[in-house]
Amino acid sequence: MKIATYNINGIKARIEALPDWLDEAQPDVAVLQEIKSVDENFPRELFEERGYNVETHGQKSFNGVAILSKLPLEDVTRGLPGDDGDEQARWIEATVVGRHALRICGLYLPNGNPAPGPKFDYKLAWMERLRARAAALLEAEEPALMAGDYNVIPQDEDAARPEAWREDALARPESRAAFRRIVNLGFTEAFRARTRGPGHYSFWDYQAGAWNRNDGIRIDHFLLTPQAADLLLDCRIDRDVRGRDKPSDHVPVWVELDA
Repeated sequence: MKIATYNINGIKARIEALPDWLDEAQPDVAVLQEIKSVDENFPRELFEERGYNVETHGQKSFNGVAILSKLPLEDVTRGLPGDDGDEQARWIEATVVGRHALRICGLYLPNGNPAPGPKFDYKLAWMERLRARAAALLEAEEPALMAGDYNVIPQDEDAARPEAWREDALARPESRAAFRRIVNLGFTEAFRARTRGPGHYSFWDYQAGAWNRNDGIRIDHFLLTPQAADLLLDCRIDRDVRGRDKPSDHVPVWVELDA
């Protein structure tokens, strides 16, 4: 089973690029972030005609997450538990059944800038709620993963210029510590389980020629429960997608599971 995560930075802006990539890459499941569309306006027919079941958790002009799956999606839930007053569309989860049942959680973690400040406080509070949900996934002792744009640069090697991100919410010590607390519950960070060393990025800003200078950061991650990690075959970044026509500032990251 090939599962991809992709922050598309607006479905309207990626209305041609996203279907083209799906036709080429053929993921069984695609977890999308920043669809920037309410549910009723998401162009689901474009994906259903390609054989995908579509579930969205949208919000006008901002945020929004979706799961596209060639397999049936069961037990779909929307919204990260822990704050009934949180109206931001950043979390969706569902079970897909191949040779194994797999719980897939798609997330768009808050950016948190400027930091310190209210947006950073929201980010850290959201990450604490994420830690609680992650612990519940582990308690179930079933294959599960959390995939998406975490807006966290885990280590200096995950940035081309780490010094430029020292005070940014993506790399502040509090963000990194919160990310480690989640991973250290017992998750496997799929990309680092397969690939070591610097120079691997999933985001390049549109500004200042970042793509041409390879001035990137790695902020799109897969965290796997032990039962899912046992099924891990590969994890890669489709970096070349960033150089195509009308790209997102993120590129797809994917895992292949023996599922």
